[in-house]
Amino acid sequence: MRPIRAHAYPLLASVLFSSAAFAVDLQDGAVYVMTNQSTNEIVIFDRLANGSLSRVGQAATGGAGNPFKPGTQTISADPLASQGALGFGLSGRFLFAVNAGSNEISAFAIGKTGLSRVDRVPSGGSRPISLTTRGNLLYVLNGGGTPSITGFTIASNGQLTRLADATRSLPSGDISAPAQVSFTPDGARLVVTERGANLIVTYRIGADGRPGTRIITPSSGIGPFGFGFSRGRLIVSEAAAGVSGDSSTSSYAVSDDGLEVISGSIRDFGTAACWLIVTGDGRYAYVANTGSGEISSYRVRDNGTLSLLDATASNTSDTSLPIDMARSSDSQYLYAHLAGGRAVAVFRIQADGKLTRLQTIGGLPRGAQGIAGR
Repeated sequence: MRPIRAHAYPLLASVLFSSAAFAVDLQDGAVYVMTNQSTNEIVIFDRLANGSLSRVGQAATGGAGNPFKPGTQTISADPLASQGALGFGLSGRFLFAVNAGSNEISAFAIGKTGLSRVDRVPSGGSRPISLTTRGNLLYVLNGGGTPSITGFTIASNGQLTRLADATRSLPSGDISAPAQVSFTPDGARLVVTERGANLIVTYRIGADGRPGTRIITPSSGIGPFGFGFSRGRLIVSEAAAGVSGDSSTSSYAVSDDGLEVISGSIRDFGTAACWLIVTGDGRYAYVANTGSGEISSYRVRDNGTLSLLDATASNTSDTSLPIDMARSSDSQYLYAHLAGGRAVAVFRIQADGKLTRLQTIGGLPRGAQGIAGR
């Protein structure tokens, strides 16, 4: 049965544009950050020709975020403790966002000059924190209550329909503290990190889009958190329970039999490595060390082996709290949400993997979460 809509009339997101003297073209390049406040909104940044950003508006999700630590009413710099709270779908034509406070997912059509909200549906669980898309499928990771994943189909207009028999509880239950869900590049599997249980869970996705066989793999390091893919290999950051200087990253081969470690826990000597992105060519991976205020870089070889390129590819300051990261679709620019500064830092990714800082643009609320770029 199709879920009851949270709206009964067409919804157009209200977008307030600046008076900057340039033509806004979000389809050419843009960055989006979720405010994650009680009235949740998407902050919209247009990407200019030199990679810098200009804030051009915001759009209401229609749902509620949750800027508090679980079980408290204390506003947190990292309330969702997840990667992938925002994501694109259907060849980048739509943007999807979690509403952790109202247990919903919002869908937006991306126009040239703004976002139009096309749907808002229940997430199928409690406290959605991460989502992923592949073709006409979307899966969401619900981190509250009994943590679980739930599947949806995406219509050509961006609307979501819950997929029957496509909810699976995570193996570690309420101790799992999950961080991210994502399809593998070939769409054949879903991967979920359980940072609380030090496990990585893979689900085989059937031809009908539903999860099948589940394989549980112990993480190479403590606290598997964010991840990405390099030439089909899985690259995972390890927060090491926030122990000072113990951050690390591992790589794995992915097969029908599960995961096999390629490079195990290569340290970057930072603290609380959580968010990770990989360049489009798979050559470099970047990790945000939230506790020590650094972004570290790794070189990824063709066979998936890792080596630390630069422990301090960027020192954003020990109070900056770098969390969510995104990159442009052409991998020329990296965008890092600095939760401590309530800002987005813009970096140019050089051919040798080095980062050159271009800009810092502020104005985000405390508790903001999730970033997506193209």
